[in-house]
Amino acid sequence: MLFQVTMDVRIPLDADPATIERLKASEKQRCADLMAAGTWRHIWRVAGRYRNVSIFDVADNGELHDILMGLPLFPYMAIEVTPLCRHPSSIRPDDR
Repeated sequence: MLFQVTMDVRIPLDADPATIERLKASEKQRCADLMAAGTWRHIWRVAGRYRNVSIFDVADNGELHDILMGLPLFPYMAIEVTPLCRHPSSIRPDDR
């Protein structure tokens, strides 16, 4: 199943900078691992915001939930999930 996920990162101003840098590095690695596995298909930065729009390809809602809750920056995120399905007017033979 494909999902569009918008992640808005909201790190408190009083957060420990060293801790946040470690979390960011862990988040970057987790994203790379999920992208290499084909699970985190795409990620785009939203210009001018600490936000991204991503496409995930997972088996079901539960798998997506587990992935998102396991992200290192999850405690600092506001997340919006939109399930996607193939549009009948698409000229592409698949969803890749």
